[in-house]
Amino acid sequence: MSTLETHHTLDALWRIESPKLIAGLSRMVRDVGLAEELAQDAFVSALVQWPESGIPRNPGAWLMAVAKRRAIDRFRREGVLGLKHQEIAREMLLHDDGEPAVDALVDDIGDDLLRLIFIACHPVLSTEARVALTLRLLGGLSTIEIARAFLVSESVVAQRIVRAKRTLAEARVPFEVPNASERAARLSSVLGVLYLIFNEGYAATAGDDVLRPALCEDALRLGRVLAQLVPNDSEVHALVALMEIQASRSMARVGPSGEPILLLEQDRGKWDQLLIRRGLIALERAELLGGALGPYALQAAIAACHARAHTAGQTDWTRIAALYDALAQVLPSPVVQLNRAVAVGMAYGAAAGLELVDALTSEPSLKGYHLLPSVRGDLLEKLSRFNEAGAEFERAAALAQNVRDRTLMRERAARCTRR
Repeated sequence: MSTLETHHTLDALWRIESPKLIAGLSRMVRDVGLAEELAQDAFVSALVQWPESGIPRNPGAWLMAVAKRRAIDRFRREGVLGLKHQEIAREMLLHDDGEPAVDALVDDIGDDLLRLIFIACHPVLSTEARVALTLRLLGGLSTIEIARAFLVSESVVAQRIVRAKRTLAEARVPFEVPNASERAARLSSVLGVLYLIFNEGYAATAGDDVLRPALCEDALRLGRVLAQLVPNDSEVHALVALMEIQASRSMARVGPSGEPILLLEQDRGKWDQLLIRRGLIALERAELLGGALGPYALQAAIAACHARAHTAGQTDWTRIAALYDALAQVLPSPVVQLNRAVAVGMAYGAAAGLELVDALTSEPSLKGYHLLPSVRGDLLEKLSRFNEAGAEFERAAALAQNVRDRTLMRERAARCTRR
């Protein structure tokens, strides 16, 4: 295998394996910054060795074994072997064929990834730092991807991550499962992290692919574990419902060549009915727990409106617009207002939606958000204002970081030009 092929393979593996690797190492070395360094060192070793030796049968276990050895070497140099060395050495087990054994470590949450999310969401950190750090360490996202999720600059996110690591180290935050009261205090931030991870998988902000299924699967898995951990919290179940229903559309969201397919144009026969049923059950549980008006419950209810419609024409846009009205009250944000404008445009006509979108054009946080001109272009196209619509789609293409989104916007612009 060539170095270039190895590099591409490792890029893909970083998304899948680095969160597990960093989470497991953090439990052992009690330092998230050091854990990330060890994980990166292991990937560098793979880049050097795999072109000649080939990709091992279990890449994740190979990377973990290398990272542990690097940790032992570091502790030896620093003269702090003792119990840490013994703890790591016990887990350096090998199969008869020389392949490192896969870790099978269990704590009372049962998942290193979920436990690290709670640690990264420690109250000593600001909300922004908690989310950024967790997305970086457990979502495997780059700083630019996190920046686009937050609609802030890359340098701001990088500073948040550096400060978060330093703060956790200086505060000597214990790397253990938080107790019940601490879990409750950190839950809102944890839910926000999970949903941002899911969204990055569901609608990738950059790169060549519309979807990153591994991120969606990680977020869903962690959400389901969290729902078992705190079974009486309505918003936990509501978030799981939202992710289940949105994930149900994944197979219909991408065409044969990887191009994105818009919601109203999707083949609903490809929607995963099992995920929809699971999502509706989770939503019902959230509502029974008294959380019908929570932010995730409202978003799940919106997703449920789409899921229950057998065709795009059967969608209850009036109800969706009303749900967005309620969501704007509990979760006021420009992005929610933009989505509300779409719903209003579908329920009451493009002119009504355009009026709401025009009110958002001067919003600073949406300045680089490609969906603002995209939505405006769509509404203008429906009003037969094709020249203006084409200009908006070109503007959206210029702002889009995802290659597929950029291509779609340019195609829509060209279509307007021809009319």
